[in-house]
Amino acid sequence: MNLLRAISTVGSFTLLSRIAGFVRDILIARFLGTTMVADAFFVAFRFPNLFRSLFAEGAFSAAFVPLFAGTLETEGHAQARAFAREALSMLLFILVVFVGLVELGMPWIMPVLAPGFSDAPGKMELATAFAHIAFPYLLFISLASLQSGILNSLGKFAAAASAPILFNVTLVTSLLVTATLTGGGDGAGILSAVSSAEGASAPGTDATEAMGYALSWGVFTAGVLQFLWLAFYCWREGFPVRISLPRATPRTLKLLGRALPVAFGSSIYQINLVIGTLLASLVADGAVSYLYYADRVTQLPLGVIGVAVSVALLPLLTRQLKAGHLDSARWSQNRAMEIGLLLTLPAAAALMCIASPIIGALFERGEFSPADTAKTAAAMVAFASGLPAFVLVKILTPSFYAREDTLTPVLIAAGALVANVAMNLVFMQIWGHVGIALATSLASWLNATILCVVLLRRGLFRPDPRLMGKIPRILAATALMAGALWGVGALLAQYGPADSGTARMIHLLVLVGAGGGAYLAGAVLLRATTAAELKDAFRRQALPETKAP
Repeated sequence: MNLLRAISTVGSFTLLSRIAGFVRDILIARFLGTTMVADAFFVAFRFPNLFRSLFAEGAFSAAFVPLFAGTLETEGHAQARAFAREALSMLLFILVVFVGLVELGMPWIMPVLAPGFSDAPGKMELATAFAHIAFPYLLFISLASLQSGILNSLGKFAAAASAPILFNVTLVTSLLVTATLTGGGDGAGILSAVSSAEGASAPGTDATEAMGYALSWGVFTAGVLQFLWLAFYCWREGFPVRISLPRATPRTLKLLGRALPVAFGSSIYQINLVIGTLLASLVADGAVSYLYYADRVTQLPLGVIGVAVSVALLPLLTRQLKAGHLDSARWSQNRAMEIGLLLTLPAAAALMCIASPIIGALFERGEFSPADTAKTAAAMVAFASGLPAFVLVKILTPSFYAREDTLTPVLIAAGALVANVAMNLVFMQIWGHVGIALATSLASWLNATILCVVLLRRGLFRPDPRLMGKIPRILAATALMAGALWGVGALLAQYGPADSGTARMIHLLVLVGAGGGAYLAGAVLLRATTAAELKDAFRRQALPETKAP
């Protein structure tokens, strides 16, 4: 198992998934814009996503991976296989009960999530209907996440990292098929033509609602497909999906004990977004959509860098510590931090420097207006200011989880959440939806800072000389890139505004090329990284390959 190779594998597939996600969001912006249907779908979609973080990427996964990887390292494949079956059965039982209760209570839950929707006739009803359809996605994606943990612990990162591509491809297909049938609200679809021939009324609003329903069903279908995809790869690696009656064994009780506190701590980012969504519904029409689109762009580097490093680091760090390889564990922590900063700092600076060109090129078409671009770009600048903190939290938290300490990150996250709510209530009065995004970023900086301080004081993380020497060089290269973006942007502005989608995309590509080239040149000249260091990182084998007997 090699850290840099694992990060590269996860990051590459995550990048492909995010590109497919951008295609999805471009189509959503084209067909729904910032309409009532868009707001309703985004709230309905964010609800299962919150609990996906709790049951999937968050609590159950963060608690399961260290225990499973530890069992694999110390007791072998047979016991690891038995533990996986016990965990899967327990998770399935909990999810069936939970999803059923939430489905029954959805008409009362949705007004709490988006109280401002009650002021617009039909908006609350749409959000509730969409949530009813999409919420069972949680069951399948949570089971898929546990399967991902198994594969990652075995050093098989590609299958798990590629599964989210299925999600975005499914939603894109749902949108395109529905647009073909309905015309996407412009009356040009097959069903619209039939309705017109029969003397039906104009299809605009009905077609837009149909797109919302198609997206909701697409979410559900995507969860099923991801589960089946990973079930096949688990079977191929000798860990087939087997369900038994859930039993309270010592291992499952330990798993639940670890999962309950981490359910909150590892999901702080999603909880912050849900709070932001709730408050945004009170700010103005479209505010929920502005924050959604801005967050989607910010999620690209967060997913490619932060999630990739975290996913690769947790099973590796756990097995290194269980095997007593403390020097290797320290090396992994430092290189994860180095890679994260090397990629995140320039990404954050770029998102802040060219926010408007990015949003305009990606989304400004159809129902998405220039005014929407300006408001979304302002929110993205605020989100991007916290991007390094979001990634640092992803990198630092595995150092606690690998040692089976789930309480400390929870307490730190609780403090950050309280601070986020307080800042939200103040900032939204001053800056509206932008204040909500800024509060989320500042809360993440608070979270990351305290995590780092605690690790340092406990002696669980010690920056090595190489890392400390790299940080100022990375910052200098980032500053050089920001200057290049400012200069090229000013030069492009002399030729007038980009009035078409093609012109906006060309401007964006020029800016990305100039910024990327400037950062690469600066990183090489300032020795923020070297070819020899990269070669060594790719060759360094942190753990031997694991094969099922």
